[in-house]
Amino acid sequence: MTIKLNRYEELLKTAVCAFWSGRTQAASKQELSLKRDQGNRGAVTGGKNLDGFRDLIAGVVKKFAPAGTEIYQNKALVTLPGYFRPTKQWDLLVIHKGRLLAALELKSLCGPSFGNNANNRCEEALGSALDFRKAQSEGAFGKGATPFLGYFILVEDASGSASKVTAKSSHFPTDLVFQESSYQQRIRILCERMMEQQLYSSAALLTSPKKASTSGASKTLSSPSSLKLLLTRLAGHLAAESAGMD
Repeated sequence: MTIKLNRYEELLKTAVCAFWSGRTQAASKQELSLKRDQGNRGAVTGGKNLDGFRDLIAGVVKKFAPAGTEIYQNKALVTLPGYFRPTKQWDLLVIHKGRLLAALELKSLCGPSFGNNANNRCEEALGSALDFRKAQSEGAFGKGATPFLGYFILVEDASGSASKVTAKSSHFPTDLVFQESSYQQRIRILCERMMEQQLYSSAALLTSPKKASTSGASKTLSSPSSLKLLLTRLAGHLAAESAGMD
């Protein structure tokens, strides 16, 4: 099966530009209203910075999903039942005739507090996946559902995220792979290992500098954790669902 992602590079640049422009505009509004959030929260509370990436994913769904598939992106319509907790809101859901085909989480990691934010992102990603997979095994997402679970994170490419950081453990040695790794590399390892352990069908990481609001520049740190591979895998999953309904 050949999967072609039309206009991928163009749409990716548009999404990156929109992300950084949205953060800048949100922070400016906070300053104008004289409501200064702690740290960089003013840039985050705009809430729609990752919409360009969500639109990119939705475009893949529209092209490859079975006829009659519904895409849900509105906050009020993206809640799924959990197992260890009652519910969880995702960023995009794909549902076909009462059966979940895909769920995706979109996150960002920006300075200045890369360390705390990286730990939070790690805990969120692992907890959400474990809860989702257990709920799936209990039949929470429709009869016979084997949904694609995707995770995407954009990390600010800055000295704070690219510089090596020491990994210290009080009583036992840390995994050598984390020794002298940067926060960018740690997120890459997280994404790759979450896929290896089959927590996520695909997990992707993209790095981009704050100045990319006009150029849309971004980098992929590894082939397994690339956004293009996530989209290709999603397309293949949906195409297989379509073929199974012929």
